[in-house]
Amino acid sequence: MKKWNLVFDVALCTGCQNCVLAVKDEYVGNTFAGYSAEMPRHGHPWVDIRERERGRFPAVDIAHLFHACQHCDDAPCMRAAQNNAVTKRSDGIVVIDPDRAKGQKQIVDACPYGAVYWNEALSLPQHWNFDAHLIDAGWPAPRPVQACPTGALRALKVEDEEMRRIAQSEGLEPLEPDTAHRTRVYYRNLTRYTRVFVAGTVIGEEAGLEACVAHAQVQLTRGSETIGKASSDAFGDFRFDALEPASGRYRVEVTADGYSGKALDFQLMDSHWLGEIRLALQESGK
Repeated sequence: MKKWNLVFDVALCTGCQNCVLAVKDEYVGNTFAGYSAEMPRHGHPWVDIRERERGRFPAVDIAHLFHACQHCDDAPCMRAAQNNAVTKRSDGIVVIDPDRAKGQKQIVDACPYGAVYWNEALSLPQHWNFDAHLIDAGWPAPRPVQACPTGALRALKVEDEEMRRIAQSEGLEPLEPDTAHRTRVYYRNLTRYTRVFVAGTVIGEEAGLEACVAHAQVQLTRGSETIGKASSDAFGDFRFDALEPASGRYRVEVTADGYSGKALDFQLMDSHWLGEIRLALQESGK
């Protein structure tokens, strides 16, 4: 049976908030019987775009993360609910019934992703239900997908085996791989948000003047392990990404034609710019 899945590409999101506004436009002031009561105007980001800034000038990276109900196959909110207030549909969508869920604040507390919100005025737990009312009306995708101008969001209705194949071929990950809830929201380039990078600039000399060194060979090691190799660009810049935060002591070794090599040791905590790595010209005959 084909089921709905959502794919979010961190590298394509610009943080425009169109998906957030689309959900607000759909639910603020609107009630959909059997699907959702109206969404409060303030304080309820059923769909949220979170932002993370990595590094420091001049090596800075901004990444965004789509945050909403993960539509788990093994949904903790469903186990916590009483009176069949939370259901898992055959198409993979999780729905919190706006009538049966009244007063059940434990549904909010059960969500490990913080994606269920308590509507105090209605005494009701609420979430983004994949726009199930629109899907049932024949829409080909929920509104956040249709509102995304960069293609960062995709909705796929495929069989589970096909989704596993797509996830493997595209390098898709769940939001929290250590959990076993079998989520249906997948992330591409997630390391842009969850991991850290190290970067630097290689500087040399040409005709007695300071110059960027292009095509310098840079190797990153940790102990006896080679983590990666890179080449500096036309501005002398290089970067190693997808590193574990607070992962210990590293060494960068830089070599370039016509220059003496240089090594630099550092402790990696968060995204880090190593600064300008200045190479000395090789002495003639060496």
